[in-house]
Amino acid sequence: MPKVFRFRDYGGPDTQEFAEVDRPRPGPGEILVQVRAAGVNPVDHKVRSGMFKGFQSRQLPSEFGSEVAGVVAELGAGVEGFSLGDEVLGWPAPGHGAFSEYTVVTGDSVVAKPAGIGFVEAAALPVAAATAYDGLTQLGLTGGQSLLITGIGGGVGVAAAQLARHAGVRVFGTASEAKRDLVESLGATLIPYGDGEAERLRQVLPDGVDAIFDLVGKPALAAVAGMVTDPARLISAASPDVARFGGAMIRRDRGTRVLAEVARLAAEGVLDPHVSIVKFEQAPAAIAAVESGHPLGKVVLRIG
Repeated sequence: MPKVFRFRDYGGPDTQEFAEVDRPRPGPGEILVQVRAAGVNPVDHKVRSGMFKGFQSRQLPSEFGSEVAGVVAELGAGVEGFSLGDEVLGWPAPGHGAFSEYTVVTGDSVVAKPAGIGFVEAAALPVAAATAYDGLTQLGLTGGQSLLITGIGGGVGVAAAQLARHAGVRVFGTASEAKRDLVESLGATLIPYGDGEAERLRQVLPDGVDAIFDLVGKPALAAVAGMVTDPARLISAASPDVARFGGAMIRRDRGTRVLAEVARLAAEGVLDPHVSIVKFEQAPAAIAAVESGHPLGKVVLRIG
């Protein structure tokens, strides 16, 4: 029987478990995917904690994982454009998760995986890279302008830095000193967290920045919000508190057009998700690493 990693109830890590379940069957318009890799995101531990239970219906126990890459194993009725054996990446269907040996997706939530990237790299794209792409589209920066990214060393930040640099934008980012090599390899300037951060920001950016992409939330957001020259170019993927500073939450596209575009950019070498690979059996440690707020790049589970 296929193995899954899930949580039994809302709460902490003690609610997590591996379990064996029946192999799912795809319904009309759905596709069964044999999972090869799954991305780990902050939303995983946030969902488990119950943060969204007031407005998100979820049947428990519930599987983790919102980024999947794998191979088409079975087609539901009415699915067009895919065949058995196709390699795909995308988002699991509602009620299913990516931390599983098999999962179900819908025909309009996956795209073909380019031959130029592996499954592990592909699993880093549907949430992290697509979020970065959507944020930069919303900011609308052009070559020569400046961007400050809070939490630049995580999955979304790494992708955003590369996409911005590809567009000719000057990139600065806050992260721990331990991530200096990674941040500088992206062509970005690191401004370390911690005591004296405000002074370091003023020294590096005495005239402020054209845009801020917040990936951390408060208090990191409050520390940098005043640096942006136009509050309309302050966005956050982490905290609605951004509105207090005149900014806005990120607007997500969540369409396969963006998914196909970030996959193309990865295949062409523009985008490297800088993956930290973790075995499926170590899923609890992978979630803990992301929950700590200090993962190096993007954490991905290798499953198949």
